[in-house]
Amino acid sequence: MSKTLHNLSETHIVGKQTKELIVRAEQCRALQLHQIAHVGIADASPPYQMVRANLSGSYMLACFSGQGRILLDGRWQVCREGMACLAPPHVLHAFHAMPKTRWGFCWVRYEQPAEQQPIITSASPVLVRFEAAPLRAAIMGLYHEVNGTAEPGIIHHWVELIQSYVVRFVQPWHVDDRLWRLWKIVGRKLGESWTVSKLCDEAHYSGEHLRRLCHRQLGRSPMHQVTYLRMQHAAALLESTDNKIEAIATLVGYQNPFVFSNTFKKWIGWRPSEYRRRKSSSGE
Repeated sequence: MSKTLHNLSETHIVGKQTKELIVRAEQCRALQLHQIAHVGIADASPPYQMVRANLSGSYMLACFSGQGRILLDGRWQVCREGMACLAPPHVLHAFHAMPKTRWGFCWVRYEQPAEQQPIITSASPVLVRFEAAPLRAAIMGLYHEVNGTAEPGIIHHWVELIQSYVVRFVQPWHVDDRLWRLWKIVGRKLGESWTVSKLCDEAHYSGEHLRRLCHRQLGRSPMHQVTYLRMQHAAALLESTDNKIEAIATLVGYQNPFVFSNTFKKWIGWRPSEYRRRKSSSGE
C-alpha cells in the first residue's frame, strides 16, 4: 500500500497467507449490547490491507506478534508487538501488513448510532503499550463458543470480558488528574492560541514532564492532542450546524481557513466542505 494519504479508498484485501477469525454481531447478538459490530483475530501477511474511508465507530487494534503499519492522526505509524491503537469514529482509517513480516493482532470494531457518544474520551490513547494476550484470549473464547455449544450465558461472559479490556484501554484509570483537567479546559477553549508553554502553565508541569506524560498515556505530543481535540470538534460542528467553514475554523483556533482545511484533510481524510457534503448525502 502507498504510504501517502492520497487516493486511499475503501479496501479490504486479505490474501491467501492471512488467516482471520471473526465474530460478527449478526451471529452474536450479545455484541450488540455494547454496539460492537465485530471482533476478530488476524495472522496477517502481505498483501493484507484495510482502508475505511469513513469509520462509523471506534476501532481498537491490539498487536500480539510482529508488526504492521497503521494510519492514525493523519500519519503512518508502526504498531508493534505489545502495543495497541485506537481510531475514533468518522475518520479515514487504514492499516496494512509490512513486507517479509507476519502481523498478529486482534480487534474490536464498534458501530455507534449518530446520537450516541463514542467510548473514546479526551484521555484515550492513540498508540501506546498494551498487553494484548488477555483480549486475544477473550475473543478466541467467544469465537469457539459461538461456533460450538453457543451457550448464551457463556457467550455473555466472553463479551463482557472483551468490553472490559477495551474500556480499560480506552478509559485508563491511571491518567494524572492534572492532565485530565488540562484537556477538559482545552476542550472548552479550543479557539485560544494554545502553545506548549501555555499548556504547561495551565497544568503546572514542566515542558519535558508534559511531553513525557502525553507520549506515555496518549501516544501523541501535547500539541498533537490539541489538534486532535480541535479536529474532532470541527467535525461535530460540520455535522450538526450550518456554520460557515471560516467560522468553524475560528471557533477551533484557526485564523486562516486554508490552514484549517489542510489540517482537517490530513487528520480526517477530506476537506471540510467534502466532509459536510458526505455527511449530508448519507443522511447522518
